[in-house]
Amino acid sequence: MQLSQSDHSSVPPIVVIPQVYNAASDLLLRHAKRAHKTAYIDGLTDESLSYEQLNEQAHRFAQGLKDLGFEQEQRVLLCMHDNLQWPVAFLGCILAGVVPIAVNTLLTSNDYQYMLRDSRAQGLIVSKALWPVFDVILPQVMALKQVIVDGGDDTTPGIPFAQILAQSSPLPQAAHTLADDVCFWLYSSGSTGSPKGTLHLHSHMVQTAELYGRAVLGLQEEDVVFSAAKLFFAYGLGNALSFPLAVGATTVLLSARPTPKDVFALLKKHQPTVFYGVPTLFASLLADEQQPAQSDLNLRVCTSAGEALPAEIGKKWQSAFGAEILDGIGSTEMLHIFLSNRPGRVRYGTTGEVVPGYALRLINDEGQECQAGELGELQISGPSAAIMYWNNREKTKHTFAGEWTRSGDKYSRDAEGYYTYGGRSDDMLKVGGIYVSPFEVEASLMTHPSVLEAAVIGVSDDEGLVKPKAYVVVKPGASLDEPTLKAHVKSQLAPYKYPRWVEFIPELPKTATGKIQRFKLRAEQ
Repeated sequence: MQLSQSDHSSVPPIVVIPQVYNAASDLLLRHAKRAHKTAYIDGLTDESLSYEQLNEQAHRFAQGLKDLGFEQEQRVLLCMHDNLQWPVAFLGCILAGVVPIAVNTLLTSNDYQYMLRDSRAQGLIVSKALWPVFDVILPQVMALKQVIVDGGDDTTPGIPFAQILAQSSPLPQAAHTLADDVCFWLYSSGSTGSPKGTLHLHSHMVQTAELYGRAVLGLQEEDVVFSAAKLFFAYGLGNALSFPLAVGATTVLLSARPTPKDVFALLKKHQPTVFYGVPTLFASLLADEQQPAQSDLNLRVCTSAGEALPAEIGKKWQSAFGAEILDGIGSTEMLHIFLSNRPGRVRYGTTGEVVPGYALRLINDEGQECQAGELGELQISGPSAAIMYWNNREKTKHTFAGEWTRSGDKYSRDAEGYYTYGGRSDDMLKVGGIYVSPFEVEASLMTHPSVLEAAVIGVSDDEGLVKPKAYVVVKPGASLDEPTLKAHVKSQLAPYKYPRWVEFIPELPKTATGKIQRFKLRAEQ
């Protein structure tokens, strides 16, 4: 596999991948010259894996799966906290030709039962701490044949993860897979309803690593990276696995929830140069009274995804810590970020420019491409698009329309090629016959110094006309009233855009990725 960069900046880089290709083998076997370099550090225990150890353990786990009877293309549900065993398990599955399905560790038993039945996974790899959530449902999952427990012992069923590594010899050769074979699944976060099994190919991880990780972020072997987004998310999988492994960087993992205290402690102790976050976390970090000095950290660049980054947060972060936040947008369907701000070219309040190797278009309500400044649905064409939703033909046809993938996001593009977020297609409000972006109102609310978070939805008034309603979380120790906040928005936006109602709540409903679930707020009306 090689990256070919044209001399003309308008021509995107081309990632050349051979037909016979195993993604895990590629990412692991690049590092003969850095065998003893640290690949992963556990941010809580300080335990680490060198590239040589990662390679050997992944190959041992792959052989262990084959010894247990797993065959190529069979599926395994992977539900583990972010520790040193996660990349070993994920890469080991792929080496063996087994298809790992990385799932959110914060779900309910019913969610996991749905995913196990939907995917017909024959194996489960689970952290010991998460076992009780599965214990009550496994008798109802007929396809499941083997359970592997990370941290497992005599008190847990199944096979201990450590036992497989201890008893298995390294797999002598990776499974014969093709670049277009299914490599892994991710389930969508369900921010607009039920999760969908999203199928990705062996070629997809390295495509995103080269086109975004290397070409946009400029990742190098010398970088130390930390992603607050977990490995089971598409965003986190690139941040903490495919991107650093593609270049030989060091990755710090955090198995716990990324609280401001733990994140700042990790940034100070391990000195990451690249920090991947989400807007809600950046807001919490900036609001934390115990934040370190800029000189205590070693940040080169930060990224944000999952929800559009309010301009005020980006500006305050850069002022406080001296590192730009590159706001971008990706999706489970496209695997990672395809639209992003660039180092040295950041425009806060926008989502930046198209990532090299991808093409974007905006489509209006009449199905025509938008002119500059016109709001339309963002559609993406690129080499990392998923091939389908499992067992969901209708939604597959709707989302994956030939070469174009529908994002469901509304955007406008200016004459210089910068894109500005306008909300979800199903979140857009039409007030007095004019489209109003809930994000634009949210961004205005966020400029008030007492506001920590805000979400805006459409609510019908007594005459049945849709008007904006704001749900607001106030910063700890601050006080704020509805008239003051309405006046604040009126001073910044056109009169018809201000929220007619303001409801103060302790927290906003979100997915585990930090995406605001506006559909839950709408359901309360």
